[in-house]
Order: sequence, then C-alpha cells, then structure tokens
Amino acid sequence: MNLTAIKHWASVSLASSALFSLSACHSLAPDYSVPADTMSAQFKEQNMAPLAGWKTAQPADQLPRGQWWKAFADPALDDLETQALTANQGLKQAMARVQESRAYHQGVEARRLPALSAGVGPSRELDSQSSTNAPQPATTYWRAQMNVAYEADLFGRVSDAIKASGAEAQQSSALYHSVLLALQADVAVNYYQIRSLDAQIKVYDDTLKLRQDALAFARSRAENGQDSDLDMMRAQTELASTQADALALSRERAVSEHSLAVLLGQAPGAFTFAPRPIEPLALRIPAGMPSALLERRPDIAAAERAMAAANARIGVAKAAYYPSLTLTGSAGYEGNTLGKLFEGGSKAWLLGPLTGTMLNMPLFDGGKRKADLKNARATYQEQVARYRQTVLDALREVEDNLAGVRLLQQQTQAETVAVTASQGASRITQAQYHEGARDYLSVLDADRSTLQAQRSLAALYGEQSIATVRLIRALGGGWSAEPATPPRHPVSLLSTARLSRAVERSKSLPCIFL
Repeated sequence: MNLTAIKHWASVSLASSALFSLSACHSLAPDYSVPADTMSAQFKEQNMAPLAGWKTAQPADQLPRGQWWKAFADPALDDLETQALTANQGLKQAMARVQESRAYHQGVEARRLPALSAGVGPSRELDSQSSTNAPQPATTYWRAQMNVAYEADLFGRVSDAIKASGAEAQQSSALYHSVLLALQADVAVNYYQIRSLDAQIKVYDDTLKLRQDALAFARSRAENGQDSDLDMMRAQTELASTQADALALSRERAVSEHSLAVLLGQAPGAFTFAPRPIEPLALRIPAGMPSALLERRPDIAAAERAMAAANARIGVAKAAYYPSLTLTGSAGYEGNTLGKLFEGGSKAWLLGPLTGTMLNMPLFDGGKRKADLKNARATYQEQVARYRQTVLDALREVEDNLAGVRLLQQQTQAETVAVTASQGASRITQAQYHEGARDYLSVLDADRSTLQAQRSLAALYGEQSIATVRLIRALGGGWSAEPATPPRHPVSLLSTARLSRAVERSKSLPCIFL
C-alpha cells in the first residue's frame, strides 16, 4: 500500500471515529422492565402446607424441571410419558420452531461482524466514445480480490435488532416448554380418563351379572305362577338398558384410547391399552406462592420475552430516523490477462461504496418511519397487555384447580358414604323380595340407586386425578433438586428474574467497531 493510500485510509478512519463518537453508541429503545402485577400473598384456595417430595418455587433457574408425574407413583403412566416425549409430533414441531428462531437469531447476530467474500473472474468493458473522445476497443479485465462490507451500529440499530431476535428465540424456547408441559398433562389426563371409564365399565359388568340373575329368578317365578309376567318384563328391560349404557361407556373409552395413541405418536389402530380400573388417589400438591408462577410457568416466560422483543423493536424503529453508515472495501489483483494477474503491478484496492454513498441520511419517505414507530409502540403495548392477561389467566387456573381438588375430595367422601348405604339398602330389599315382602319394583329402584352411586364414585376418582394433574400443570410443573437426564433436544429457559438481569447487563456492554 503506497503513501497516498495510507493517507486516504487515515482520513476515512478519523471521519468514521468522529461519527462513532457523535452517535455515542446508545440504544434508542426505552428502558425495559417487567410490569409490576398486583397479586395476593397466597392463593385464595390454598390451605395446604408444602409436602415432602415437592419444593416451593424459588429463583433457581439452574434446576431442571422435574418429572412431576412421578409423584403419582404409577409405572404405567411413567411409560406413557416417556413414549410421548420421544414420539409426539406436536412436540417435534415445537422443537423445530425453536431451532428456526435460534437460526434466525444467529443470522441477525452475524451483523455485528463484517462480511467477507473473495472471488476470481473476468469482465469485459467498453468505454463510450463520448467519454474518451476517441473510439476504444473492448477490454477484458481479470480480477482476484477480497471484499468486505460492514454496517456500523449507529444509534443501536444493529444491537437492538439482535436483542429483539434474541428475546424472540427465548420466547420460542419458552413456548416449547409450554407445549411440553401441555403434552405431559394431556397424556396423564387421557390416561386417567381411560382408567375412570374402566372402573365405570367394571361396575356395569358386575351389575349385568346381577341383572341376568334377576331375570332368571323372575322368569322362574313367572313360570311357577308365583309372579306375573310383568316382573319378568321389567327385569328384561333393566338388563337391556344396562347393556346399552355399558356399550356407551365402551364407545367413550375407545375415543379416549385413540386420543392417547395420537399423543404417543402412534396410529390408533396399532395401540391398545389394557383395562385397568382407577383407584382412589392419595396425593396432595402444595401450591406455593402466587409470585412463584413468574418463574414456573413457561407461558408467562414466553409472554415476557415477547414483550422484551417488542421493546427492542421500538429502538430499531427510532434508529431509522438517524443516519446509517456502511463501510465497504476491496483489495486484490487486477490485470488485462490471466497470466499477468498476480504480478506486483497488478495490485488494486478500493475503500468506500462501489455505488451510492457511505453515509445515508433519511430525508423523506412519505411517513413510513413514523408509521413503523407507531406500529412498534402499539405492538409493545399489546404485548404488555398480553403478558398481564397471561398472569391473570395463570392465577385463575391455579385457583380453579385448587378449588376443584378440595371440593372433589369432599364430594368423593360423601359419595363413598352413599355407595355403602345404597349397597346395604339393595341387599335388604333383595332379601325382602325373595321372602315375598317386597315387589320387584322396589328391588329395581334400590339396584338403580346402587349402580348410580357406584358409577358416580368411579367417575369422581377420575375427576380427582385429572384435577390434580391440571393443578400441577397450572403451577407450571415441578422442580427437581437432583440433576436430571437431559432431554433429547435440550432447551434452556431463563426465568423472568434472570432474563431481566441479562437485559440490564446487555445495556452496559460497549460498542465495538472494526
């Protein structure tokens, strides 16, 4: 490089440094903070102390989210959850979206560094006669050069775009965890629905045996002239009605089994779940504190990250009002023949844009920048409202399921008493009928009451288990203090507090230009 080139480079560098000093390299985005939400110190329905095996949520982002379904101590459920995590197609879609957002963020983050390229090739040029005052022959030029292009981060245009895409990548990660938690809960809900239906079907199977015995007894009495055919017809009606109700439950179970198969990533026709009647659930879940939802719920984390991204987009929209600086250059060899391309006299370089200008100042765009800024601010306000609504919805879901778990426990206790009483009444009525002290209609009424009470109790066992699953989902899953086996596609998710600290640290980072 000769002395003239060095002087030219030095003048450009000084001018660029002056521009960098004027810009002060500060982001134009508003200072970001998570909106303060008013929430009570504890849940309205909370009346349980923390239990062994569960931990009230604390700011501990390094801990993995636990396999909360292990609290049910059910190996069959454990196996189903494992199958869903490895084969569910919806979860794979969510993971693909995470990878898409991360790749996009990497592309935006690459704008911090200059772009380099190199190439070799010929070009054929012909100067116009009017510019040379004489006809000139066409000339072939061979070039081998390296090109560089760099956009200076004036007014935070680049850094704010990187912050926005980074927050969106974290939002996608949070949404993945939300899909994961929903999948785990849906598998457990379908599992307990099937088991509850199995218990109800078993009640009907036992009742059908009694109905068949009753029909045989009524037919025998009618044939012996002890009773009229009316009792026998009533027994036939009751048997057929019970069979119809049992078939309706079987149809409902088939639909639930098909839904479970799809959650496991299997074709419904290739999946079979053996009947397994549900049993009473003895599990209590501590709710923790309402503020803990801000670190436990992945949908809240996703809403918060969307809000942070929208805030950074305001800075990008503001930066459009200010100059942009793009530095370009090339250096290499140029010659009119390929054989002389790399000779010493063939060196060539260029500093500055090949076309256009290096420093661009927007003057008039018909109001586009103003509209973009309004759009960015409105989008931010929308995300703030969505975040607050997400928090409110989360609190409501916890309260709903806390109330459901509490009331279902009381309802189950009451229904258990009803089953015991109805069974006793049915036995007494049956004995009186056999002794001739009761008519068959009384027997039918007692049997119907027993059947209804037993079916209701089996359904309540299922509802109680499902309400517990939904409570755990509403609380955002569980924490595990022990290191867990990393998932097939590990995804890191920062809590609100940690994300806020990361945002604050990013504001103090110096801007570096090449």
